[in-house]
Amino acid sequence: MPTQAKVTEGVATVNGFRIHYLNWGDQKAMPMVLLHGLRSFAHDWDGVSREFSDRYRVIAVDQRGRGDSDWDPEHRYHTQSYVSDLEQLVDQLGLDKFVLIGHSMGGANTMVYASQHPDRVAAAVVEDMGPSTVQPTGSNRIAQEIENTPMEFASWAEAEAMWRKQRPLISEEAMKLRLENTLKELPDGKVTWKYDLQGIMKVMQNPDPASQVDLWPHVRGLQCPTLVLRGAMSDVLSGETAEEMAKSNSNVRWIEVPNATHYIHGDNLDFFNQEVSLFLAEVS
Repeated sequence: MPTQAKVTEGVATVNGFRIHYLNWGDQKAMPMVLLHGLRSFAHDWDGVSREFSDRYRVIAVDQRGRGDSDWDPEHRYHTQSYVSDLEQLVDQLGLDKFVLIGHSMGGANTMVYASQHPDRVAAAVVEDMGPSTVQPTGSNRIAQEIENTPMEFASWAEAEAMWRKQRPLISEEAMKLRLENTLKELPDGKVTWKYDLQGIMKVMQNPDPASQVDLWPHVRGLQCPTLVLRGAMSDVLSGETAEEMAKSNSNVRWIEVPNATHYIHGDNLDFFNQEVSLFLAEVS
């Protein structure tokens, strides 16, 4: 792993929003775009970005409503909106061909974008996300966690305790990044959220049926080599669903990651980086 990596920040205006992103590595190298999950942020990928910045131009995106990107006052936190943001962002950055990696929500966005733009995506990695005909227990857990999340905390220690309860296997580095990038201090010393918790909660509590996406057609439509990673302790993506994804499309393969829940690269970063590196070396 590189001991040092050059990282810069960038902002692009897409669909009327300021979308913030991090640029790692050689700007002339093959691009790799990273899309985070529902309650995450661009810096969540720092351990992955460092690993690949000696071979790729790594672009980690704060998707709308998260990190340092604008919130959507109309709460359009749906797959189509995220994919539209990505379409405009990669066009503005001039990315003709790139590797696309996404976790959870970002994994759904990865599958949809890659299936709709086969000429742009050289390879895809989907981290613990897939279609399902049955509501996975993880979706209910996440919805319950969001619904029960307080808007403010009396201290940073109280906020950290909440995150540790929800992410018991998270590494110290990943926890530090999560505290720095999902929370902010108020003038009175209390701590509140940096991402649009209320907007995301409203979408989850009152989903628009017209905005729901069936991922199976997108899985079957993938034309690039695609690696699906499933956490061995995941409650979001089942082994049966991952196997069915691979059976439905010869371009898709899957592996199970030990010592990992739904949050694979936060739980077992070394294994994640190793498997992604082997996969990309093989398909390059």
